Amino acid sequence: MLKHGGGLNYAAKMYGIAVENWIDLSTGINPNTWPVPNIPLAIYNRLPEDDDALEEHARKYYQTKSLLSIPGSQAAIQLLPNLRLKSRVAVPKSGYAEHAHAWCEAGHQVDFLTTEEIDKNIHTYDVVVVINPNNPTGELIEVKTLLAWYEILQKKSGWLIVDEAFIDTQPEKSLGAYAHDDGLIVLRSLGKFFGLAGVRSGFVLAEEKLLRQIQVELGPWAVSGPTRYVSQLAVQDVIWQQSSIEMLKKKSLKLKKILKDIMLKNNIKSTVKGTDLFQTVYFSGAESLHIELARNGILTRLLDDKSGIRFGLGKESQLIKLESVMRKILSEKKLNI
Repeated sequence: MLKHGGGLNYAAKMYGIAVENWIDLSTGINPNTWPVPNIPLAIYNRLPEDDDALEEHARKYYQTKSLLSIPGSQAAIQLLPNLRLKSRVAVPKSGYAEHAHAWCEAGHQVDFLTTEEIDKNIHTYDVVVVINPNNPTGELIEVKTLLAWYEILQKKSGWLIVDEAFIDTQPEKSLGAYAHDDGLIVLRSLGKFFGLAGVRSGFVLAEEKLLRQIQVELGPWAVSGPTRYVSQLAVQDVIWQQSSIEMLKKKSLKLKKILKDIMLKNNIKSTVKGTDLFQTVYFSGAESLHIELARNGILTRLLDDKSGIRFGLGKESQLIKLESVMRKILSEKKLNI
């Protein structure tokens, strides 16, 4: 199993701090969850019904012609490599590691490339995986570039897979409107923007033939009744969506300023990059700071190569505590930089 954000129970045991006393900033999940209403008991009592209105409302939200509800976008990430003959696959050099892991496990040839390298060598690949915006770098590839890549791949029956888990605050950057033709596959999730990671709800946007293949592979009742009920209401809540976009943009800019100011005032050379749902600080003492923050009950996500730390947004009081603790740690010069 690959390492991800979260794991609060493990951290509580490791550092001897009760779960309720932690500030968990280890994931890029909206700290202000969409307000889930009471779920009718009948929803639990019946088998899930895939002829409800979920797909209809989701198509409107994602501005697409065809999609399939799945139990989190992770389900599609693991399943898609099994639906192709052995291929040459390009994945982001830095990004959500489950993509590369799934293609490697399925026996495909996988190369780790930067965006510039993908653009230069696109003709040599059968499948290109993009995380847009990227987690953890925050890099966003423009629609016109992605469509140019797709046109090249489509000519040889290739796939362009675009993971848009963090794009909800920038809907104009989505490829959803194009994801009904052969070979363009877009993955969306309700876990990040809606703050509903626990319900395991996601969607594949693609052409109908591929969606039917995925549906067969997943089997009946893959998405639970309560998840379908909550998802259907969430994607229709336009007022909440609009206010959340505004709120998240402000929170993320504030977090970025806090992190930049702290590093600058302590003369630490660093780079801060991110999205509207997280910020990542790259600097030489990342592992040391990650550990010191954990000792103070603040859980962050140390990047796999230890080159940086990803910070989720957190609530207002949590960001105040983060700033205070970081300033204290850095002023005491405990880090190995």
